Amino acid sequence: MTAFPSQLISGYQTFTSQRLPTEQSRFRELSERGQSPAVMVIGCCDSRVSPEVIFDSSPGELFVVRNIANLVPVYQPDGGAHGVSAALEYAVQVLKVKHIVVLGHAQCGGIRAFVDNAAPLSPGDFIGRWMSMFIKPGEKVEIRDHETMIDFATRIEKAAVFRSLENLMTFPFVRAAVEHGALELHGAYFGVAVGSLSVLDQAAKEFVPVTASGLA
Repeated sequence: MTAFPSQLISGYQTFTSQRLPTEQSRFRELSERGQSPAVMVIGCCDSRVSPEVIFDSSPGELFVVRNIANLVPVYQPDGGAHGVSAALEYAVQVLKVKHIVVLGHAQCGGIRAFVDNAAPLSPGDFIGRWMSMFIKPGEKVEIRDHETMIDFATRIEKAAVFRSLENLMTFPFVRAAVEHGALELHGAYFGVAVGSLSVLDQAAKEFVPVTASGLA
């Protein structure tokens, strides 16, 4: 038997000795009545951007799906295996979540690979193929005059949130829930270095910083 990662064993031991005793009743209740989170978060796989940590959530409060660059594909019922789409279907149709948050972040490796237009990160280039759905047919994404590569990457990181929100509305069950007022879609952007959070003002099409007292 191979050795299980020691840091995970240590973390579990800390969990059982510190957190579990204070939340045992909550875990027991969740196991008996099932989950009923009001919020779904679509985030990036990046290990620095954990929705549960960022939003200080307790067990059962967030339904989370994570992938490279927090992307949502367009609705495509073609018989293929679609993990994000399946999670969406479960969250909206079964759990009846009230909010979906697309959480983008700074220094996103998937976005950086895309904007660098470099060689595939892996022999099969799964990342390149995944990131290709960010672009509409005929659309070009290029660095602007007088724009640094960092600024370019940041702009595209935020654009990925807009694109995912746009793609969410291609799902009939999402659009129906939104139009009936049963579901709201939100965008957010996390700054890894300083732990900053901005939320999308969809009317103004800009991200507004969240401060200790609320929105700036």
